Amino acid sequence: MSDAFLRLHDVTLRYGRTIAVEKLNLAVSAGEFVALLGPSGCGKTTTMRAIAGLLKPSAGRIVIDGADVTRVAPNKRDVGLMFQSYALFPHLTVFENVAFGLRLRKLPDADIKTRAIQALASVGLAGTEEKLPKELSGGQQQRVALARAIVVRPRLLLLDEPLSNLDARLRLEMRSEITRLQRELNLPMIYVTHDQVEALALADRIIVMRAGRIEQDGTPEVIYAKPRNEFVARFVGFETILTAARLAAHARLPGPAYAFGWRPRHVVVGTGPYQGHVRGASYLGETVEYLIESEFGPIKAEVAADAPRHGPGQAVAFDLPFARAAPLAADLPA
Repeated sequence: MSDAFLRLHDVTLRYGRTIAVEKLNLAVSAGEFVALLGPSGCGKTTTMRAIAGLLKPSAGRIVIDGADVTRVAPNKRDVGLMFQSYALFPHLTVFENVAFGLRLRKLPDADIKTRAIQALASVGLAGTEEKLPKELSGGQQQRVALARAIVVRPRLLLLDEPLSNLDARLRLEMRSEITRLQRELNLPMIYVTHDQVEALALADRIIVMRAGRIEQDGTPEVIYAKPRNEFVARFVGFETILTAARLAAHARLPGPAYAFGWRPRHVVVGTGPYQGHVRGASYLGETVEYLIESEFGPIKAEVAADAPRHGPGQAVAFDLPFARAAPLAADLPA
């Protein structure tokens, strides 16, 4: 990616003697929305903190718009931050919360007023300027935090699990809001999350991380349909994963792979060459989720709610169609 706006070159990050991220290479283009996806402790927030200047690499370089900022102070990087916690000042009005970063930059009062009001309007909060944070809903407070992040007109915006404190309906609303703003502002954004749905819904590109390294880098479509290995597959919803060696005794494999993975809805229940017993069945409204004990081990399946039901302990036939399976490489050691 020769035209990258942000580049991390062999960046290593430590907490004391513990290596959190080792020799990480990452490039983000201007206007690109990139999600760092992975479990807690994988290094995604640590990487974001280093880009923001809140953590200094022990090795490697960070380059923004052609300039090496590895040792540049956070307030000199033109990087906007939006945290998991709203981090609003409870004693300041909405207007003053948004204007805070502009006051630190010693802008004229007239410019501060214009830009803060514009930022609030852009996130749908016009008219709330004189309210205190406690007078707003959780979703509105998150919008204030977003307005505060964009009002300084950053060249790069970093978002650290910003929606995790919201309920499902508000998360959906804020996802739409963030997507709209990113397109309107044409800002490169890096979005840290452990939620695969958020990453798939928002990002142009997903970086799946594990133990301080990148496991897979690809579009949402590639990550969702063609995970590289078992770790990535499990993280994006492939809940039945069987090694080729185990499958070879029962089926003709379609090609070389270390393992094959199936999403629950791709497992056929009620017919097929394999037999098992239902360990559990859960009604989920439009679907029924089954856990089937089999010679392969536990099999997770999901079928339409109007399909024939199978109760706990009942024998059931099932199939694992290779046409719906993802071939997987072996995991690298953690």
